[in-house]
Amino acid sequence: MIVINVDVMLARRKMSVTELTERVGLTMANVSLLKNGKVKALKLSTLDKICKALNCQPGDILEYREASDSGQ
Repeated sequence: MIVINVDVMLARRKMSVTELTERVGLTMANVSLLKNGKVKALKLSTLDKICKALNCQPGDILEYREASDSGQ
């Protein structure tokens, strides 16, 4: 499965969710969903904006993990 590590990058950059929403142009609700890993899709244009705002690479945001046996 793909894990979205927006929360990790926010902590590393010492940036608040509010600041990221302002820089990226997303709603607080959508950034919160990203931060909590509750999204099923992510537009490349959104990923581009997040990477620009957080000064990082897509691989810093996206991570592949083997699916667990719990059915996830």
